[in-house]
Amino acid sequence: MSVLLQISDTHFGTEQPQVVDALVTLARLQQPDLLVLSGDITQRAKPAQFQAARALMDRLGAPFVAIPGNHDIPLFDVWTRIRRPYARHIAAFGAELEPVFSSADLMVICVNTTRAWRHKHGEVSAQQIDRVAQLLAQAQPDQLRVVVVHQPIAVARTEDAPNLLRGHAAALQRWAAAGADLVLGGHIHLPYVVALQGLARPLWAVQAGTAVSARVRDGVPNSVNLLRWSADSATGCCQIEQWDFSAAQGAFVRAMVSEVRPDRS
Repeated sequence: MSVLLQISDTHFGTEQPQVVDALVTLARLQQPDLLVLSGDITQRAKPAQFQAARALMDRLGAPFVAIPGNHDIPLFDVWTRIRRPYARHIAAFGAELEPVFSSADLMVICVNTTRAWRHKHGEVSAQQIDRVAQLLAQAQPDQLRVVVVHQPIAVARTEDAPNLLRGHAAALQRWAAAGADLVLGGHIHLPYVVALQGLARPLWAVQAGTAVSARVRDGVPNSVNLLRWSADSATGCCQIEQWDFSAAQGAFVRAMVSEVRPDRS
């Protein structure tokens, strides 16, 4: 079994130290095989905020992939935003803005959905859609096939629809046909799992809340997702666990479990 820990919207610069420490404890106890940091790593893309985020990932003690979110491009430093929008992200997390992780049990494909000319909204291009589909086509039956974006590709509430990833409909059609199982996202600080309809094969949207920031939404606590995947392709089950921070316990506690069974027929 492989364990993936999704961490999103940490917004360093607004982080809560007690929640950061609780996340480190959770990772130590669960020992994930991979960490996925799905954007909005910082609040204002400042070097110190990126450094603090990288320090956390190092404390968590597992391999990781990371993508930028809209907050990770300088907002007020217009010159840097236009000429070198990802320089600070690259300094902290490396030059690859769309990393890929592959193991016997997992294929995780990251997509940079930010654009320097956009303040908030994200998009996925035809070239990115094609790149992901080609990688998915190379996956092995035992691998859980995961695509990571920042903005959501499906929403659970009508009021969140303006935040949908531009180009998501075409992306979902192509990625489902190519074999994707899950699309992980963040951005709206609201955790949920949604089964997507009208596609060539089963596909689920998995959204994460804000992991450690004080910028919680509508009373929703800080949360992260733990995914457990059994590599037995005949009876493969992915268990998606939402872990919420409990102020009373000073720890992340398991709040909800969803089980999905990817199609391997």
